[in-house]
Amino acid sequence: MPLLVLDLQATSRNWRLTPAAERAIIAAAPPGWRVANVTAPTSSDGDGAAGPSDEALDLVRTAEAYVGFGMSRPLFAAAPRVRWVHSAAAGVAGVLYDEMRTSDVTLTNSAGVHAIPIAEYVVAGVLYLLRGFDMAVSQQRAGIWDKSPFVREGSVIREMGECRALIVGAGGLGSAIGARLSLLGAHCTGVRRRPELGPPPGFERVVGPDTLDNELPSADIVVLCAPFTPSTRDLMTAERLARLPAGAIVVNVARGALLDEVALADGIRAGRLRGAVLDVFREEPLAPDSPLWLLPSVLVTPHVSPVSPGRFWERELALILENWGRYTRGEPLVNVVDKAAGY
Repeated sequence: MPLLVLDLQATSRNWRLTPAAERAIIAAAPPGWRVANVTAPTSSDGDGAAGPSDEALDLVRTAEAYVGFGMSRPLFAAAPRVRWVHSAAAGVAGVLYDEMRTSDVTLTNSAGVHAIPIAEYVVAGVLYLLRGFDMAVSQQRAGIWDKSPFVREGSVIREMGECRALIVGAGGLGSAIGARLSLLGAHCTGVRRRPELGPPPGFERVVGPDTLDNELPSADIVVLCAPFTPSTRDLMTAERLARLPAGAIVVNVARGALLDEVALADGIRAGRLRGAVLDVFREEPLAPDSPLWLLPSVLVTPHVSPVSPGRFWERELALILENWGRYTRGEPLVNVVDKAAGY
């Protein structure tokens, strides 16, 4: 009898499998299938826990399908019968070890499930800087009433309609971001691996990664939302940050490894860049001695842009049930990861 293993007891309440979702999955089991729910806690951070629980190791030995936050290498090694792995996380870099890459196991992820909350986070962060809320917060904490930074010649205050936004990674997440920024007036250009697919709604155009350097000098807002792969590691280097126009805003909701944080801090400290909105970092938690903490025009959040307590399991449950049904019927799955491309 085929077995689906659920390993979703996240230590973070926002991501933990809800009792209602568990009941729905069990009730939706196709004829002949069993469902086993791992009760031991696991991590939902990044691509999931580095090491599995003893309970998970025991249950996956006979599993045909596994649903968790990624799937660690030891857990995969203990699951010789697994044919489909679904990650409740969007990133899969930590799952693409050699054994997974070379196997015939189908890997799916949750790309798109987090698109709405992350897109709203990006809009909020960009407006925070465009409207000078960083200056307002500093003045409020100091008890200062001073209009001059807002109204003086050369003020950093801008409207969204004045800005050209470069969305690096114009897939599901990037599309949601661009759609919202464009509704507020931004002129959006997307960067995607396959520009021949054309621009998503709200984008004026899309280009390939090979033309990124040409786009940077006209980008008032750069949003990094591309998957973390070998080709995107260190994507936004010091040299590329230097190509941005004066007053540019940098947003990172992808992975910290895409961005040179030291060069970013230097550019902001020198006054060449307006600021940054950062939810992901090369080292998490962000080191206490990072200069990013002390820069008033840098908005630092602890990797929480996807948080949506009231909606995550609604969307994730729908994706799991859709793919489970497709899998048992032998139909193509949704969100299949291209193991060679890395997403």
